[in-house]
Amino acid sequence: MIGVGTLVNIATIVAGSAIGVLLGGRLPEKTNRTVTEALGLLTLVLAGLNLTSLNDKGFVTAAGQIGTFMIVIFAMLFGTITGSLLGIEKRLESFGGWLQARLSRGRTQSSEGRERFITGYVNASLIFAIGPMAILGSIADGADHNPNTLIIKAILDGFACIAFAASLGWGVAASAITVGAWQGFVTVVAAFAGAFIPGSMIAAITATGGVLMLAISLRLLNLKPIAVADMLPALAFAPLLTWLAGAFIGS
Repeated sequence: MIGVGTLVNIATIVAGSAIGVLLGGRLPEKTNRTVTEALGLLTLVLAGLNLTSLNDKGFVTAAGQIGTFMIVIFAMLFGTITGSLLGIEKRLESFGGWLQARLSRGRTQSSEGRERFITGYVNASLIFAIGPMAILGSIADGADHNPNTLIIKAILDGFACIAFAASLGWGVAASAITVGAWQGFVTVVAAFAGAFIPGSMIAAITATGGVLMLAISLRLLNLKPIAVADMLPALAFAPLLTWLAGAFIGS
């Protein structure tokens, strides 16, 4: 069944977050902070792995050895301008605040608790939705009816949620909404057009996603509060620029 991988992913995010919240109340603040920093370092490693797609054979053939890096640069430039004008980061934070208000209705919630929920929601949404497994797995689920990649991702996300939610609470569980919407969208698109998406475009998306994950790692390590959500349109510009580069080189 198309979409089963995403459904499993949603379930593991919620389950892992619930376990993390239960454990988090028993852990010292220093431990929770260290866990978040560890996740930041792991995200940094994943970002580096994603960036190796700059040397993907199909990507290099379509854009040239230097062209692959130029595509990522311009995708980030155009994408960030677009996302900033649309205010995606603020909209995502506002949605997180709305979710927090709905879930805590009738209960007094401190401003610190509200901020913690929004931070957990936004950061977890970005981490679980931007990675290559989210994109490649959704394409495989839609085009080939093969949910294996997403199921593996679901298991990894579930364990990550345990550690993440121990530090940032129920906001991490709310990221299941974002993950479900994004992966579901990609799966549906792939079901209709997956066979026509060349590997060079997928590599461009993966490499651009690596840059975004690098920005996320800086947020988790509390080094720089980068508005990563405003950069998300770069994931759409990357395949478009790859297609244009391929058409230009081919001509």
